[in-house]
Order: sequence, then C-alpha cells, then structure tokens
Amino acid sequence: MTTTTTLAQVYREHPIHLRDIIPLDFNSIRSVPDSHVWPISDDVSSNHQLMVPIIDLKDPNAVKLAGHACETWGAFQVINHGIHLNLLEEVESEARRLFSLPTQTKMKTLREPAGATGYGLARISPFFPNYMWHEGFTIMDSPTDHARALWPTDSARFCDVIERYQEQMKVLAEKLTDIILESLAIFREDLNWDVGSPSTALQLNSYPPCPNPNRAMGLAPHTDTSFLTILHQGSISGLQIFKQGAGWISVLPVTGALVVNVGDLLHILTNARFPSVLHRAVLNQEGSHRLSVAYFYGLPVDCIVSPLLKLLDSGENPRYRPVTVKEYVDIKSKNFEEPLTSIRI
Repeated sequence: MTTTTTLAQVYREHPIHLRDIIPLDFNSIRSVPDSHVWPISDDVSSNHQLMVPIIDLKDPNAVKLAGHACETWGAFQVINHGIHLNLLEEVESEARRLFSLPTQTKMKTLREPAGATGYGLARISPFFPNYMWHEGFTIMDSPTDHARALWPTDSARFCDVIERYQEQMKVLAEKLTDIILESLAIFREDLNWDVGSPSTALQLNSYPPCPNPNRAMGLAPHTDTSFLTILHQGSISGLQIFKQGAGWISVLPVTGALVVNVGDLLHILTNARFPSVLHRAVLNQEGSHRLSVAYFYGLPVDCIVSPLLKLLDSGENPRYRPVTVKEYVDIKSKNFEEPLTSIRI
C-alpha cells in the first residue's frame, strides 16, 4: 500500500526557532521596537493608472483574460466567482474574533517549531533580519483541535465557518486552475497529478494597528510556493505586488472580489511564462486593524513538476529541471531568496 506525504509532514523536516514563531504582544506596544523597524520603501509606483486586472468569471472571454493577466501581471482580481459575500464577511468576522482574544489565550495554539498549523509569525520570518508587524493562524484540514483550545465551550461557530470556507475555496481553486490551464490549451489529462490530494492551507492574517506604520512592514516581499493563491483582503488596503518596470502597485480592495496570484509551481509548469508574483503587505496609515485570509492551493506533495514541453516555443528550452513538490519545498526552506534559480538548467 502506497502512502502519500502531506504538506504538514514536509514542514516537520524544517523546524523553526521559537523566536521566529512568537509574535509581539501588540496590545502592550506603544512604539515600534528596533527589531521591527524596516527601511522606507522608495520604489512604490507613481503611476496610479496601473491597476491589477479585474476579471468577471461570467465574461465569455474569462479564459483569455485570465491567461493574459497571469502572463502580464502574475495576478488578477476575480468577481462573480460563486463565493457569497456573506461567507467572506463571516470568515473575516471569525478571524477578527480569533485575533481579538487575549495573547495568553492565542498562545495556547502556538505553532510548534516543527509544526505547520496554529498561531504564530509567518513562516517566512526566519529569512529576514527584521520582524514583521503581523500575527497569523494557519489551518490545514480540520480546525477543531485548535478551536477547542481557544474556545473550550464555543468552538462550533468558528469550525463551521472555516470548514465551509475551505470547501468553497477548494471548488473555486479547481475552477480557476482549469481556466488557467485552458488559457494555455492544456487540460488536466495532460498532467500527471493523480498522485494524491492537493496540498492546501488556509492562512488567517492579522496586521494590528501600528504606532508608526511607515517604519514597519506587515509582510515582507515574497512569492508563494503554491500553484495559485486566493486572497480575501477585506475592505482595507495593504496588499502590493511588484511589477517590473513600474515598482510596487497597490491592489485596491473591490467589494466581494478575491485576489488570485500565480505561485512558484505554476511558474515552473509554464516555464516562467506565468511569473510567480512578488508581493508584500504594507501597513495602513489610519490605524485600522487589517485582516486578510489566504487560501494556498498546491499540487500533491509527491507530484513531479516541470515545464510542459508543449508550451515551449520552437527552439525554446526548459528553464527548470523536474522537481517534486516536496523537493521544491525543501529547497525553498533552505534557499528562500532564489529557490527557482536553484533548479535552473
């Protein structure tokens, strides 16, 4: 009987020191400590006309538009995606309820050094010299155990909302994957992905009010290891993506819209035609508590990913060697800045 590896098991092989897991007690902070000070960014785009494309999934041209957005931006916003606004509001409300708990309560679900789920700093924290103004809560599969630790007598509501959100996100992620593949004239039958279940994770993000938001960073620049990521960013701006030749561009919230961005695995599959987009979260100036909810949709951990030969132009060579998802996660855990360079041919 063949056993499949899970993403949580892969992360166990890359433990993180507790100092890179435990967030600040933001409620007790009156100024930004030196450990959390970041240099002021001077490469924000001055072209306010540049906007990440908004794609209506009911548009007859949605497939073509999605492909063009992936190729030119590495991201797009999607509307008429089938997720009810009520559910988006519910999951944001539950995230706010979680992050509003006393610090000592949240610490009951602190992510273990070799763990993948629970409360703590972003997994990218060890790769940067300064800490981020951020606290997160990662869920893979069932949220029940952690929810009971947070709300011993009142965990059902949180679990119900999260599980419904996970189910609907998975459906949407598979729909978006089919749309993106169709834009390349590729179909799932062309791919050898039947080696297990997709690797998925739900990340609740909290960016508490900051006494000096210009001196701190919500989430440092990074690409996602996923195939694609679906983000609900609420009504408060903070997400920025980097566009070559233009700089950092804010992805302005659109009511009910979700942000979709290309991850590293899709970048590899398309031989960099669809670039894995560099993105970050900056802090808002109004002192509001910003929340976001990211759904990471990846391929089965034992799946082999490589550039699809049928996508290569005449005379074009593959840029990357074949790699399993597990191997790529291992590589990125050791070489965070240039994981794709590590597998260049």
